[in-house]
Amino acid sequence: MSTFAAQPAGIIHIAAALLIGPDGRTLLVRKRGTEAFMQPGGKIEAHEQPANALARELEEELGLVIDPAHATFLGQFSAPAANEPGYVVKAEIFLLGIDSDVTPAAEIEEVIWIDPATDGDVTLAPLTRDLILPFYRASLIATA
Repeated sequence: MSTFAAQPAGIIHIAAALLIGPDGRTLLVRKRGTEAFMQPGGKIEAHEQPANALARELEEELGLVIDPAHATFLGQFSAPAANEPGYVVKAEIFLLGIDSDVTPAAEIEEVIWIDPATDGDVTLAPLTRDLILPFYRASLIATA
């Protein structure tokens, strides 16, 4: 009798940003045809460093041009993917302060600014709801 190990969930490796505006709110995006809001960012290509992937994705999705050197690495976070059942998102998360306008482009249908101390009364992706916003809230408390 042979035993088969359960197959691990597929992993989606991304770079994403905790974008903080001058008023302390954070920017979230919603992809076309989906319900959950999440940090902006996207998949890291094989030849890319995470900060460079983030810069590329922010420009493609929001028209936001950043210097990857200004992105502060916060850590790697993993959670169930919001829009791909059975997959796990492994995210390299960077903190960026921005004070420029953004425009949804590519697959982004909507952008919102929320107070990171709340859920913004919107549906949030598991990574944002369970890990990134709580992590950021804890960092605010620690520095207060």
